[in-house]
Order: sequence, then C-alpha cells, then structure tokens
Amino acid sequence: MGLFSNKISREEVKPGDHIYSWRTAYVYAHHGSLSLTHFPLYVSIILSNVSLYAGIYVGDNKVIHFTRGGGRQTETGTFLDKLVVSSSPNYPQCLVCKDHSSFNGDKVITSCLDCFLAGGNLYLFKYNVSRSSFLAKPRGGTCTLAPSDPPEDVLVRANFQLHMDGWFGDYDVTENNCEDFAIYCKTGLLVCKKNRFGTSGQVNAAAAASLALALHACGLTMLGVGVYCYGRVASDVSRNGDVIKVPAKKLVSILESDRTSPREGWLSIAGPKFRGE
Repeated sequence: MGLFSNKISREEVKPGDHIYSWRTAYVYAHHGSLSLTHFPLYVSIILSNVSLYAGIYVGDNKVIHFTRGGGRQTETGTFLDKLVVSSSPNYPQCLVCKDHSSFNGDKVITSCLDCFLAGGNLYLFKYNVSRSSFLAKPRGGTCTLAPSDPPEDVLVRANFQLHMDGWFGDYDVTENNCEDFAIYCKTGLLVCKKNRFGTSGQVNAAAAASLALALHACGLTMLGVGVYCYGRVASDVSRNGDVIKVPAKKLVSILESDRTSPREGWLSIAGPKFRGE
C-alpha cells in the first residue's frame, strides 16, 4: 500500500479494518453521455468510478456492512444517483450471502469477503492522516483526519448492530450510508442531528465538488479548487461539531443489562436522527 493508493492484498487485511471497494460507473445526461474531459481533474476523478462499498472486516473472511435491500445495493450513496448508472456486471453471490441479502429495507448484514468485493479490488480506509495526505487524495471516501479506536472497540460496535437484527436507522444516501456506518464503528463518532450530511467523505467530497463545479462554469477554476479543498477539510468527521462519541463499553453494558432491550438502549444514546425526531 503506497502513499497514493490504498489498495491492499487479502493477506494484509486484519479484523477491525475499515475496507472498501469501488464499482465502475459512468455519468450520463438526458441526451447522451457526458464527457468528463470537460471538467477540472479533481471533478473528473469524483464523477468517475463513484460507487463505493464500505464495511468492517471482522475476520474469518467476513465483512459487516450497512446496505439496502430490495435490489438497491448498486446505488452510489451520493446525490449523484440520479446521474450515475452502474456499468459493473451483477456479481453472483454465494448461497449463504444470497440468503443474507434477501430482505427489503435497510440493514447491517454480514457477507463473505468475495461477495462484498463483488469482483472489485480491496482497499483499506486510512485514519489519522495528515492534512497534506488528506488533500493529496482528491476523491473522498478513502481517508480521514480522525483517529481510529482500537480494533476490539471497532468489533464491539459492528457486532452490536448485528445483534439488533442489523438495525442502524434508515439508509440515506447523504446522511446515513455504508461509509457512515464504517466510520462510526472505527471512531465511535455518530452524527446525531437530522437533515445534516453524515460522516461520509464520498458524499462530502461530492457536495464540495458541486460548488467547485459551479465556480468552474463561471470561469473561476482556481477559486473552485480552493473551495473544494476547504470544503473537504471542513466537512471531515474530525471537524464536525454535530457528532457524539459512543464508547464501546457503553454498548457492552447495554447488552449485559436486563432492564432494557439493546434497541432501546441504543436509541437512548444515538440522538434524534435515529429516534425519528
């Protein structure tokens, strides 16, 4: 794994790692294909290959991840869903994972590593990176300035959501997606307010790029670059003032309690977004 690539081999992945994979996609307009060569480089990178799948590797070739049922897993997780069509073939799932993914609604599930990657490459999300390294990766969803908690805490959070029958609130492409789940498991940081972008670097990068693209259209390309870089840093989970920290030991105490159900205990600490307020 080098400075500009987060790609790793299967032998390198460890329990508690936040892993992800990209899906090939293309952007289209109502009247034909939209060439990415018309945009600045940083915008082109974001608009290409935008479909990201993130999860927590828990060992034994298994990944815990937050997903959507009803055949909606191919959506990108950003507002670009209306513009992006996946061009990757449907990957045949193994019988066990096919059974796990046969549901409607939104759910935290476990998949084997092969089915999670669906033929894609394996990447490791980086934590506690420097600001220069953060900005050196123009595509969001690959790293964060925030530090990670120990692997044992990460595994507690991921398995806790599985214990609640996979409940992690409603999947929302901008507020609560698979990357938000993985970042929560790694850091314990949870955006607790409704109608706010979550912790997903992919979503926040896309939002910053949309403003930068508008400036580019006005002939202010260099200003757009600055706005994009500032927007990415300012929206990183480490800078978000609307997050709460969920200690892993608090979840353990909820599981051991006889006075409340795990879901009730979770809702007592998770904030209004998850309580539907």
